[in-house]
Amino acid sequence: MAKIELTRAHGDFGFEANDEYGHTVRMDSSPESGGQNFGVRPMQMLLMGVAGCSAIDVISILKKQRQDVQDYKMVVNGEREAGKEPSLWNEVNIEFHLYGQIDEDKAHRAVELSINKYCSVAATLEKAGAEIQWQVYVHPAKF
Repeated sequence: MAKIELTRAHGDFGFEANDEYGHTVRMDSSPESGGQNFGVRPMQMLLMGVAGCSAIDVISILKKQRQDVQDYKMVVNGEREAGKEPSLWNEVNIEFHLYGQIDEDKAHRAVELSINKYCSVAATLEKAGAEIQWQVYVHPAKF
């Protein structure tokens, strides 16, 4: 079982969450809601979570296929429901940018497996009603 402890650290809405391994994440509400830009908004953390979860999957799959991934970047954009409380993510678009000697078909398949089978955060977002779209871009090495 995972354990997270959250403490107030800055102003009214600035919090720090710590996991059982000592990692810390700062969170805050938006300035429009009284926050002071102390940390990440909790809903944006979900987008960061899907990026991290899927990145681990994709790199792991490509390493097993002996692909030479020299660098990696993702861009995640999300659109929330308008005029609803709570306002959930209803559209998430993910760009996967892979750099190196990588077979495009293998990269595409690795992303497909991650989003549709392995990534628990993607599955959580989809069960909450989000539509996840993604694109894969394979680039030559940046170096």
